[in-house]
Amino acid sequence: MNARARLRALLAVQVVSRTGNVVTTVAVPFAVLARGGSATDVGIAAFAATVPIVLGGALVERVGFVRSSVASDLVSGVTLLAMPILAWTVGLPFWALLALVFASGLFDLPGESARRVLLPGLARSAGVPLERAVGHFEASQRLSVLIGAPLGGVLVAAAGPMAALVCTAVAFGIAALLAAVLVRPADGDGATATADAAPTNGYWRDIAEGFRFCVRDPFFRLVIALVLVTNLLDAARSTTLLPLYAADTLGGAQALGFVTGTFGGAAFLGSVAFGYVAHRVPRRITFVLCFVLAGGPSLLVPALGLGLPWMLAASALSGLAAGSLNPILGAVELERIPEHMRARVFGLLGAGSWAGIPLGGLLAGFAAEGVGVQATFGAVVVLYTVVTLAPLTGGAWRLMERPAPERAPVDRVTT
Repeated sequence: MNARARLRALLAVQVVSRTGNVVTTVAVPFAVLARGGSATDVGIAAFAATVPIVLGGALVERVGFVRSSVASDLVSGVTLLAMPILAWTVGLPFWALLALVFASGLFDLPGESARRVLLPGLARSAGVPLERAVGHFEASQRLSVLIGAPLGGVLVAAAGPMAALVCTAVAFGIAALLAAVLVRPADGDGATATADAAPTNGYWRDIAEGFRFCVRDPFFRLVIALVLVTNLLDAARSTTLLPLYAADTLGGAQALGFVTGTFGGAAFLGSVAFGYVAHRVPRRITFVLCFVLAGGPSLLVPALGLGLPWMLAASALSGLAAGSLNPILGAVELERIPEHMRARVFGLLGAGSWAGIPLGGLLAGFAAEGVGVQATFGAVVVLYTVVTLAPLTGGAWRLMERPAPERAPVDRVTT
């Protein structure tokens, strides 16, 4: 297979694997509610599902990028399949459900980091511009939401959450098979031929080197702080508040799937479209405008207690705006991070940025139990809007803009 075909295969693996994750986020909250769980229990389950993502990515360099992708999907599939098997045989107590959800999410970040590291080399070999390749990679993630959320909602409504988890396990198995067969190292391919032989000084030294890079870079310090807070708020919305709001107001799991799928579909279109204009627009202003729109409408509508048509419209607007965020950040990261450090730095950036996600779902569960779902949505929309305006303050945020092209020296002629 040529580089362009392997690039498409990598995107297909990302779509299938992420689709499994999305179906899981729909099925697990309703599995908790079906067994009589409370809003706090839903928050605890969300915490167990997301806390493993704080693990770093330096280990990926030692295992190999393709092998890490395959292993992460296999582990996720096996652990998720264990849930319905236990539920249909000896029983699935709440502590066992939490343990299996935790194990399922344990390798999500290393697998994601591995596929992301493979991307720039494949794009370069295929002759695809970096920003367009990043846009397509992020679009593949959005496409998984478009597919997985409605599919998960329909499966939960028609057959129950445990049957939906069986389908999720199958999706992870397909992703592992695709990665093992189609995304293989090839001689002459800058992405795959050298990716599994990245230089290393030892696991802990690699971790320390990546950590020093993140701490010393002024732009990445700001990015981690910003995305940590917004991811916490996004997790509160998607893993706890939105399932509770769907169960109470929108009509259940099927409505939740349609809302999440609308957001994912719009974000997919936004990512694809933005990939073709990304190199022509200023990054920082575009980033701020789209960040505000990505959260505001989809949080304000449930805070006002509006119904499903309003939720679908707000999700479409927010999704279109969200489609540009990760392509911008992804392009900046690939420009600023040395090639031999990408796996460990991506892992550490992901761990720092995603560290708030487990707390988001947990705190949202407590808040919804205490003050109600709508009031919690109201607090989240105010915080989200204030935080996403931070890049307008300038400073190191100006490093987000693409570097100016170097000019050739001009010979001056004197007379």
